[in-house]
Amino acid sequence: MCIVALAWQVLEDTPLCLISNRDEFYQRPTSGLKVWGNSPIIAGQDLQSGGTWMGVTASGRWAVVTNFRDATDKKNYPTSRGHLIQAFLESDLTPIRFAQALENQQCDYAGFNLLLGDQDQAVYMSNRGEAPQVLAKGVYVVSNGLMTEHWEKTKHLRKRFTQEFLPMLQQASIAEVDLEFTVWDILEDERKIIPERLPQTGISAEMEELLSSTFIQSPIYGTRCSNFLRMKNDVWLWQEKSQQGETAGQVVEKIIPIPK
Repeated sequence: MCIVALAWQVLEDTPLCLISNRDEFYQRPTSGLKVWGNSPIIAGQDLQSGGTWMGVTASGRWAVVTNFRDATDKKNYPTSRGHLIQAFLESDLTPIRFAQALENQQCDYAGFNLLLGDQDQAVYMSNRGEAPQVLAKGVYVVSNGLMTEHWEKTKHLRKRFTQEFLPMLQQASIAEVDLEFTVWDILEDERKIIPERLPQTGISAEMEELLSSTFIQSPIYGTRCSNFLRMKNDVWLWQEKSQQGETAGQVVEKIIPIPK
């Protein structure tokens, strides 16, 4: 997962609204959105390492991870970042307690940004410079740098999310099909950032430019799926759109009641 925008406790009947793209090598085996066997998790699954990039549970827990990009880090790590999501969703710790406990093992993972929560609390942390913090109500956007770094890529998504999408979400009469059309339009934005405003993460200028758009395409790597997730009136509403391969364009929808 490489870019996420979320509104936390901004809308009265929608405590969480999240849109995101997962970027990955096309050859990495993956399964789409599903209910996992012998687990409370609803998520897609990385079939290579077994974890996931984003998931929820029927109890109202949720989590999403992005990679922290640092090409100078050549270390091999023993654990997959995708297991962070699985561990939290299968845990009964509060979000902040889970994140604080994770600090003791965070060096076992390659760089990550982690957003996790339940119906009452949202938390952000990164093992590359951001200690666990409980999030106040507001809009948050993170890609492959620290959330406080405000890349042009994240600024662009924040602008479209707050100025185009959130006002629509507040309209009681808005059609669901119009909401989804706007989400996919925002997440499929291929606008590149000009070279002068690109971050410096240790990769070539050409690669920085390629990865600077919300939606990424290349011969071997790019956006694999897009997601639109809401916690609304004690129900999870989740649409996952496939963006690559034979299933490109297909949308899987899950509606999961959340017990009060």
